[in-house]
Amino acid sequence: MKGNLLFNLVFGTVGFVLTLLISMGNNLFMTSLIRGLISFVIWFLLAFLLRWVWGVVSVPEAEQEAATEQERGARFDVTTPDESDELNDLLTPKPASVQEDGGGFTPLNPPKLVSAKDPEELAKAVRHLSEK
Repeated sequence: MKGNLLFNLVFGTVGFVLTLLISMGNNLFMTSLIRGLISFVIWFLLAFLLRWVWGVVSVPEAEQEAATEQERGARFDVTTPDESDELNDLLTPKPASVQEDGGGFTPLNPPKLVSAKDPEELAKAVRHLSEK
């Protein structure tokens, strides 16, 4: 308990000194002292909060082991099978004889998007649009 209170006092003192030194450049000594005391109280209370958070985060090992004993069997871990061989088979090129047996693949031949209109008509249309 004495070490915990000492930590809070040191933390508060650091806040007091920092605030006092920074505030003395712009304020009177009494104003700087009051602001330093207020910051001491705030930093002192922040130290309590910091220690509480640290205590919650750092659960002792014995409590952690007891918690894992209670949770045993409650989780369902799913692992996927190793499919690296199948992936390598897909990525490696096949010999030509194997590819030809694939059932007569023919590439897609989409229709061309070229206009069959007369070039003179297209030129007139462009001239008409550019005049507007």
